[in-house]
Amino acid sequence: MALPEAIFENGPDPANPGWRHWNLKDPTLFNGAVMGRMITRIDDDGRARLRMFPERRHENLQGIVHGAVTLALIDISLFTTMHMIGGGGNAGFSVTLELSTQFVGAGRPEHPLDAVCEIVRETGSLVFVRGLVEQEAHIVASFSGIVKKMR
Repeated sequence: MALPEAIFENGPDPANPGWRHWNLKDPTLFNGAVMGRMITRIDDDGRARLRMFPERRHENLQGIVHGAVTLALIDISLFTTMHMIGGGGNAGFSVTLELSTQFVGAGRPEHPLDAVCEIVRETGSLVFVRGLVEQEAHIVASFSGIVKKMR
């Protein structure tokens, strides 16, 4: 099932060939209001990649990307993965059941932050995802999560 067109925009991103938007049409909801513009693609290895562009508002007192922003990117990437490479389900109305994250490095605000994911297993009602948050070769976090599909 596709996401309702009235609330979601997932079309091609002309500024980034090969990438698609991953944005709610209502910019006052969490994704737009907190995270800002995000884009997604399927990498050559079949993994889903969600990219955000850190801004000053995403930094903590140490001048690095706030851990809560990284966690939000990870959570959103579970749904991107489900939508982009999963077997269906309505990503917009599904819910996160579990999320485990290990922070292994600092996110640098001057570089895009990518969550790169793969599906470990998908059942009729659950999607098991794992991935890394990275900035080029720099690893910021590793994670795994479970999404409950809504019909």
